[in-house]
Amino acid sequence: MKQKYVCPKCGNTKYETEEIRTVGGRFAKIFDVQNKKFFAVTCTSCYYTELYKGTTSTLGNVFDFFTS
Repeated sequence: MKQKYVCPKCGNTKYETEEIRTVGGRFAKIFDVQNKKFFAVTCTSCYYTELYKGTTSTLGNVFDFFTS
């Protein structure tokens, strides 16, 4: 379900979304497993960006370990 977005900085209603994965924790850094997932919502007018934390699956983390 798509939500209405209004930029808190400029009031624009158009935006882009992107998924970002990062490394978190010592073992994840050692094995280069990107086990943190975030979603970025960026205003197309002023480029103000908000990050929202997502969830990762164990299968996704295992796949990332073998493909890194």
